[in-house]
Amino acid sequence: MSTSIDPALISRISGEFSALGAQMGALGRDLELLRGQVVGGSAGAQGVSAEGVGAAPSEGARVPMPPVAGPSGQAPWPGHQVPPGAVAPGSAVPPVYVPRFAPAPAVSGWGAQGAVMPPNAAPMPSRGPVPPMGAPMLPPGMRPPPPPRKGPSVPQTPWWQRDGVISRLLAVAGVAVTLIGVVMLLVLAAQAGFFGPVPRVVAGAVFSTGLVAAGMRVFGRVGGRVGGIALAATGIAGAYLDVVAVTASYHWLHPVIGFAVAFGVAAIGVALAMRWQSQPLAVLVVVGAAVLSPVLTTELALLAFLVVLQLACVPVQLVRDWPYLHVVRTLPAVLATFLFVAGAILGGPSAGDRALLLVAAVAVAMVGLIGTVLVVRHRPADITASLMLALATVPLLAAPGMYQLDRPVASTIAGIFAAVLLAVAGTALVSKLAAVAEIPSHTAVVAAVAGSIALLEVCVAVTDPRTLPTAWFLVALGYLGVAGQRRSGVTAGIGAAFATLGAFAFLNVAGPEVLASQQRSADNLSISTVLGAVLALAVVAVAVWCARRLPGLQSTAELQWIAASIAGLYSVTAATVSIGVATGADDGFVIGHSAATILWMAGATAALFYGLRNIGKAGSVAKLALGSGLLLTAAALVKLFLFDLATLDGLVRVAAFLAVGVLLLVVGTRYARAFAEANVDHSHT
Repeated sequence: MSTSIDPALISRISGEFSALGAQMGALGRDLELLRGQVVGGSAGAQGVSAEGVGAAPSEGARVPMPPVAGPSGQAPWPGHQVPPGAVAPGSAVPPVYVPRFAPAPAVSGWGAQGAVMPPNAAPMPSRGPVPPMGAPMLPPGMRPPPPPRKGPSVPQTPWWQRDGVISRLLAVAGVAVTLIGVVMLLVLAAQAGFFGPVPRVVAGAVFSTGLVAAGMRVFGRVGGRVGGIALAATGIAGAYLDVVAVTASYHWLHPVIGFAVAFGVAAIGVALAMRWQSQPLAVLVVVGAAVLSPVLTTELALLAFLVVLQLACVPVQLVRDWPYLHVVRTLPAVLATFLFVAGAILGGPSAGDRALLLVAAVAVAMVGLIGTVLVVRHRPADITASLMLALATVPLLAAPGMYQLDRPVASTIAGIFAAVLLAVAGTALVSKLAAVAEIPSHTAVVAAVAGSIALLEVCVAVTDPRTLPTAWFLVALGYLGVAGQRRSGVTAGIGAAFATLGAFAFLNVAGPEVLASQQRSADNLSISTVLGAVLALAVVAVAVWCARRLPGLQSTAELQWIAASIAGLYSVTAATVSIGVATGADDGFVIGHSAATILWMAGATAALFYGLRNIGKAGSVAKLALGSGLLLTAAALVKLFLFDLATLDGLVRVAAFLAVGVLLLVVGTRYARAFAEANVDHSHT
């Protein structure tokens, strides 16, 4: 008997063990997937759906259950290492990181594809098709879960069925109806003779206090926020109306004391709103008190009570971004004060009433200005605050109209207000002041526009029709100069607006029909017209300089030059004629027009010389200068033959023709020389 071992047998046994190891590794992976689906439940299904059927799990994916160690801590299947922290089966642990297995090469069926089989090795039985490379391997008979289906669309809930809508509507309606009842108790009961003044006032105070107490009690309960806010708002607004009645209707309190008590009631309301962090509470208090106060009184004391409401809410705006409260605290005071001021302008009240209205307008404007500045320093993006500043300035801008017959008072009011607003706006133009004041650009723009309107009123109040153009041109010069220096488009726009107004006012005094008639020129033109014309020329020059410094206006350079030329030409004509008339000479009008014609031709000569000198450097501007010069030359000749020849006489006519003729000769000579030089240069090239 031979004891030697067949090497082929050893090789075959080694191959079978290798194939068996590959099978066990594949079986281990299948068991891992099966355990994740069975134990993990829906979490495993979601993971398969997320990856997609037939797709491999992503690297580093998390599965619902961690790998489970065997009873003695060994790996649950051969070839798999137990990660740190593995626990016994059945333990409840959170999902842990499981590394993705690299797909093993497969043999026929479950073996490694392409593996070298040992000689005489028995083939492994086939167990179905091999899954695609990288696809999750499922046990036999198990199908992948179907993809999730989109559920049916949920119908949109009508607005009246949404949570909280009906309760809020009912609460607001309850506040309105209850406050109307309080007003009826204070006013209508007195008119009908029910009760006495003391019982009515006491009943209103007790009722309001009870509502506030009930609101505080309800607010602390589950679902009681809406009801608590409604009850508290009704009680506080009712108490405010009670104070208004005691002060303005029954006159039991001195107005100063009444205003102080009203401020305290409003302060309690806004403090409670801040504690509850409820903008609706503050809004309901202010709206209820402001809307129903005119029912109790229509005297000037009403304005004070509305200003108290406006002032009491300023601290809230510093710590809360409540835009609706900003609107409702400003709008009632502004609207009531403006209506009183408009009535005073139309009806002419007494001097005492005008003074009280002026104080009210100043108070509304100052509360609006100070409140806005404080708010925007904390919240620079609060545009609502700037809009409320614009609204608050309206009554004071209208107040000078009450002093139509007392112009010094009107100009003083408008001048002080303009100085304050323009000082606020000017902080944004100076870098050092802007860093200290911290006023955003939108607030500065509102202050600049409102201050400019006040400055406009000052100009109207301190001038007459002849000097009004001078005042507006001076203001335009200031704005355009600042705009060019600081490159501010808003300032330039305001300056252009003043320049336009000054131009219309100037044409009203020195229009073309006035300049063409000797009699009308003598009646309307004066030294003030001369000053206005000179300032108009200065405005034209500064406007052109400013436009060249502002970004975005360089593309309109030709249009700017055309407009500046027309305005400058008219200003020169008005200035020369006005100077001639202002001298008082009999032929001053004639001399003025003769000088105007000569200046027209001189301007045409300058434009032609500039165009000829720069024709090769700045093509568009040079061509524009040449065209303008030729047109102006034609206009000077037309004026010379159609107007001056019929109007002028004597030496004045001779001087005009000689001057224009000499200038024409000079221009013609320079024009011919320029083109000759151009032809010579062209022939050399």
